[in-house]
Amino acid sequence: MKKIALLFIATMFSVASFAQTKYNVDSYHSFLNFSVGHLGISFVDGRMDKYTGSLELTNEDITSAKFNFTIDANSVNTGVQMRDDHLRSADFFDTAKYNDIKFVSTSIKKDGKNYKLSGNLTIKDVTKPVTFDLVYGGLLKDDGQGNQKVGFQATTTIDRTAFNINYDPTGMGVAKDVKFIVNLEFTKAK
Repeated sequence: MKKIALLFIATMFSVASFAQTKYNVDSYHSFLNFSVGHLGISFVDGRMDKYTGSLELTNEDITSAKFNFTIDANSVNTGVQMRDDHLRSADFFDTAKYNDIKFVSTSIKKDGKNYKLSGNLTIKDVTKPVTFDLVYGGLLKDDGQGNQKVGFQATTTIDRTAFNINYDPTGMGVAKDVKFIVNLEFTKAK
């Protein structure tokens, strides 16, 4: 009986030690930014203002993390209404048909002192694998509110034409490569 009790305690301890913790994106402290070349001489910067996202961690092991994001493509914001309306049109995001941009992670691997975050990105009707350079900012308990927080910065560059965003396919006016700089802060779910 004693052995069974010890086995039960050991099993419970091992299950508890592998428990997943869920975090939700803190939209007040997160930013989804992009930059794209214009006419080969300058850049246009913008952001996506509406999104939801979650993160699951096992024992605070970053390589176990699972990211899941949905971005409202209608929330594209470059600060110029006419350009933003054009980005929502069929020439670019075609938000009348494809409102959501989605990212689901598939793996995270250590890369020097940082990480490589791989996953599937869906824009319009196309899903492609992408890899982000991921910097882990850390995990802490926010003393002011008592919330547990975790932070990251992720960067990648994609070819927009690979996602059926084919306006100016030569890239002479609007570059094909779009750089994403994503600053994320998550709060532990309650």
